[in-house]
Amino acid sequence: MAGNLTRKELLKQDKFTVEAENTWDWVSTHRKEVVRYGGIGLAVILLVAAVFYYRASQSSVREEILGEDMALMNAPIGQPAPNGGPSFATQAARDDAAKKAFTKLASDYSGSEEAYVSEYYLGTISLDTGNVDDARKKYQDVADHAGANYASLAKLALAQLDFAQNRMSEAETILKDLMDHPTDLVSKAQATFTYAKTLEPTKPDEARKLLSTLASQQGDIGQLATTEISNLGQRQ
Repeated sequence: MAGNLTRKELLKQDKFTVEAENTWDWVSTHRKEVVRYGGIGLAVILLVAAVFYYRASQSSVREEILGEDMALMNAPIGQPAPNGGPSFATQAARDDAAKKAFTKLASDYSGSEEAYVSEYYLGTISLDTGNVDDARKKYQDVADHAGANYASLAKLALAQLDFAQNRMSEAETILKDLMDHPTDLVSKAQATFTYAKTLEPTKPDEARKLLSTLASQQGDIGQLATTEISNLGQRQ
């Protein structure tokens, strides 16, 4: 379970990188649906990287509450929890419970990093339930006020929204900044890969150059870049 892993171990899993290609393939082929319905499914991918915040050392009340809220967000639906924790009959019921929990934490500890983490989750719930404007508002607040790690994650979410809504200039500006200012949660390689994906529809040659710089790297990001170069060639 994520709460039992150290932050270092979570980062080693690099789940965001593994899912990056699937995320942008989904966005590219469902751009109208993202705008119309808020990106049902996309929010699930955005949540993957958010769990990296959780630390093994639960030294404060805020962190403990946040951990409980994150566990609530990931509680099983339609079946009992294997560890005896909460479970829900429907997705809507779980979303409602998580929304109430994160809203309370954000209100009780306004201005804390945990409050901004909660706001990020609330933005993701809004996105997944079709309220794109509210999601953007919450992501923007996190991007403007949270610490570097969660601010970068919120900026990445904003870039994805911009891409889905054909705000290409805004998406490129955000991603270039993330490339220049990497964090634990959004590495330079991750930002570069995502930037390349945004360029593919209009600037395929530039996208290929960026992907080529990543293809030589070890690990998942190199494999993703190599695969994407091949896919880009097939689409042209």
